[in-house]
Amino acid sequence: MPVKRALLQVLKGESLEVPPLWMMRQAGRYLPEYRESRKKAGSFLDLCYNPDFAVEVTLQPIRRFDFDASILFSDILVVPHALGRDLRFEEGRGPLMTPITADGVAALDGEKFHVNLEPVYETVRRLRRELPEKTTLIGFCGAPWTVATYMIAGHGTPDQAPARLFAYREPAAMAQLLQVLADHSAAYLIRQIEAGADVVQIFDSWSGVLDEATFEACCVKPVAEIVRKVRAVYPDVPIIGFPKGAGAQLDSYRQRTGVTGLGLDWTVPLSQAQRLQAGGAVQGNLDPLRLVVGGKALEEGVDAILEALGTGPLIFNLGHGITPETPVAHVEAMVRRVRKATGQ
Repeated sequence: MPVKRALLQVLKGESLEVPPLWMMRQAGRYLPEYRESRKKAGSFLDLCYNPDFAVEVTLQPIRRFDFDASILFSDILVVPHALGRDLRFEEGRGPLMTPITADGVAALDGEKFHVNLEPVYETVRRLRRELPEKTTLIGFCGAPWTVATYMIAGHGTPDQAPARLFAYREPAAMAQLLQVLADHSAAYLIRQIEAGADVVQIFDSWSGVLDEATFEACCVKPVAEIVRKVRAVYPDVPIIGFPKGAGAQLDSYRQRTGVTGLGLDWTVPLSQAQRLQAGGAVQGNLDPLRLVVGGKALEEGVDAILEALGTGPLIFNLGHGITPETPVAHVEAMVRRVRKATGQ
């Protein structure tokens, strides 16, 4: 009998006594072994593109915490990098790119896209071989809007004003950029599934800065296009959408995009999460700062989510990525508390 993967069961609509558990950015700087690997790799991009390092850091949190899912270690900006855009990471500043112009959008080159990303696909192949059979392997990409915000500004900004201005001033170029990113992101996810990913997640970290009409054009439409293209090849592979900050627009996001599971950030009220759960699996949504503080704040946050959502299809996760200052002991405490029902 094949081993059941709990996260896949939930994405099919099952409710489990103990929800499957993983964390966004679970392979990261809060782990001393990650910091050691990062130092050996040299640069962050070398960490992403070297399968030896990428496999190692992906496996580190699985060894420590026995999470139910492992997410490929990479970065959302490898997609524009593979399309010929420059990319570098600086300590304290994050990703840096040359800002793209309307002319630059037309010049994006996908001829070597999959060749450039072959190291990522090799990482996925190795991970599926090395992970425990019960562990779900998650592939991912950034949503076109979020990736575009970095390409347009050249770096992260608090409210993504450069990308919003570009969308208003250059609507044709923005539409073209989102289409190129949707097409190539779908192809990227398909290759990850082909290499062994069981589930894929689409991260839209900056969806919350848009008004209703722009949200529809820049977030919903491109993600729906990715989902359509992936489903045309792999109709049964679940897709999780994580539109951070979408708020009231979450209620129709899943229906309009077609995603299987819905990732919720920590600002989503649990009453709204319960309504969303009636339509399928939800994922989230512990405030990452509760995990930093630990103790009562962590316990109350975990218990509230389990009480509100634990009887439906739930994937327990943070409402965004784990922060570097999080104590490892607090992660261990969270895992124990989520799994306490059966002593797993």
